Amino acid sequence: MKFRRITCCIFTGLLCFGATSLLGSEGSIKPVTPNASREARALLQFIYGISGKYTLTGQHNYPNTKDATTLDAAKYSGKTPAVYSQDWGFAKDGDKDAVSARPDIVKECIRQHKLGSIITICWHAVPPTADEPVTFQPRRDANAPKMLASVQGRLTDEQFSDVLTPGTKLHEHWCAQVDTIAVFLKQLRDANVPVLWRPYHEMNGDWFWWGGRRGERGTATLYRQMFDRLVNHHKLNNLIWIWSVDRPEREDRQFKDYFPGSKYLDIASLDCYGEFKQSYYEDLLEIAGSKPIVLGEVGRPPTLEILENQPKWALYVIWAEMVRMTKQEQLQNLVNDPRMLSLEDAAYIEAIAPYRDACGLPPLKAADSKPM
Repeated sequence: MKFRRITCCIFTGLLCFGATSLLGSEGSIKPVTPNASREARALLQFIYGISGKYTLTGQHNYPNTKDATTLDAAKYSGKTPAVYSQDWGFAKDGDKDAVSARPDIVKECIRQHKLGSIITICWHAVPPTADEPVTFQPRRDANAPKMLASVQGRLTDEQFSDVLTPGTKLHEHWCAQVDTIAVFLKQLRDANVPVLWRPYHEMNGDWFWWGGRRGERGTATLYRQMFDRLVNHHKLNNLIWIWSVDRPEREDRQFKDYFPGSKYLDIASLDCYGEFKQSYYEDLLEIAGSKPIVLGEVGRPPTLEILENQPKWALYVIWAEMVRMTKQEQLQNLVNDPRMLSLEDAAYIEAIAPYRDACGLPPLKAADSKPM
């Protein structure tokens, strides 16, 4: 297979990269965040360094489950996913998506970071018409609130406009909700943990309250508003910004209508629960320009045959509890291919070394990165 023929020169090339290529020229690749932390710059350098050469394996975990699905994925596939994915949650105590899990999420992200994982976080944000916690889907019973109190659903045009308008009650409430999340992102910053941050994911879809709005005061504007709040107001400098879309299956879901501008994203991401059409890949590459692309969420990961024609996916993340949707033999064949990078792989240990050095962490060793 082509992957195996090119593996030797790829691995040798990464060995030659070393700290000099990935970190010695820090000015060559800069995050969109002004004065980004050394750790964030190194993480983005690492993603650029593997793009087109390797694909990182990844696994999402529900907020209130720590690393449960990562452990299950490691057991099922025989290797530990290199990317540890989490969500800040939205739900009541005891729910798998509980907002009360956030302090534990911070602790687990720090632990995973030290173990050698790349950290990525999304947020099923609470609508500004409600207070935490909320449900995932709108309630249909007689006691359902009159204002939207769920992650899915739609604000009125007037409400959405108010969220974007300083001085309105909904804008102030939105600021307070984002400020709550900023507290936990700052805790990660203070622990020297950079984050692949993926806000308002699947924004070209119309199922989440933030999504599916085109035009000057649409979803892209809301994304830029969050960027401004976290970067300029809160001075968060440990975030690598991931702009995340779903498949452009309809005329009103085309990527260009939701693009916030190159200066607001470091990486472009596709969520794909279905066929990995070549057109999706090529359209995302076109709009991303020279920036890396990733698969932010998948139910089943792309096959080796798909990756032959779509080699620039720098990582994929299987959604929580979906790893067993892929046949075990097929998944094991995928993660054992030399192109794929999991926590135990020698190529990953070597390639991640400059990044860990920038984070003040010791190099990984094969014994350190065995399945958890």
